[in-house]
Amino acid sequence: MRAGEHQVVVIGAGGHARPVVEALLLLGHRIAGLVDDAPDRPPVLGQPVIGGLDRLAALRAAGIGSAVIAIGDNAARLQLGDQARGFGFVLPTLVHPGALVSPHASLAEGAQVFARAVVGPEARIGRLCLVNTGAIVEHECTVDEGTHIAPGAVLCGLVRVGARCLVGAGSTTIAGRRIGPGALIAAGATVTADVAAGARVGGVPAREM
Repeated sequence: MRAGEHQVVVIGAGGHARPVVEALLLLGHRIAGLVDDAPDRPPVLGQPVIGGLDRLAALRAAGIGSAVIAIGDNAARLQLGDQARGFGFVLPTLVHPGALVSPHASLAEGAQVFARAVVGPEARIGRLCLVNTGAIVEHECTVDEGTHIAPGAVLCGLVRVGARCLVGAGSTTIAGRRIGPGALIAAGATVTADVAAGARVGGVPAREM
């Protein structure tokens, strides 16, 4: 997403909405408002919550073309992304101006990269993934759709992360390892071996919890 594009609607007004809204404002975007089904959500960084998800059809009909999903939960983010696409919204990528993304990396629709994060050459970030504050996704890594690389996590080169994973804050995965779909890597873990699909691992070195 580049500065100066048309208005966007932000879906979700919880905690993750704050870095999303901040990045949008820093990039110069006009935010039409936030939508969230939770009652009585307050404004987010001065941007109003204009109703629930039932407003999406009307917003699209009014000419709002893009939606940014501000939800930290992987499953919910993917579901809401599909819902927004069903209404005809584009799901643009969002890169904080303080992030460093290689021009030789690729970001799929709806991917988000936040402040001080690094995405290295030939890394591939999947649809609706989050690369959170200060995370490092090094050269030739692949992160499949809906995965969250949490703040300060490090993926050394050639790591493959499956869909819908949570790679916890401050964790390190050494080069060439594979993390299966739906796995959870605990905060601070050091992953030195492949992780099976759906596994939950933690510690140094990481073992099943």
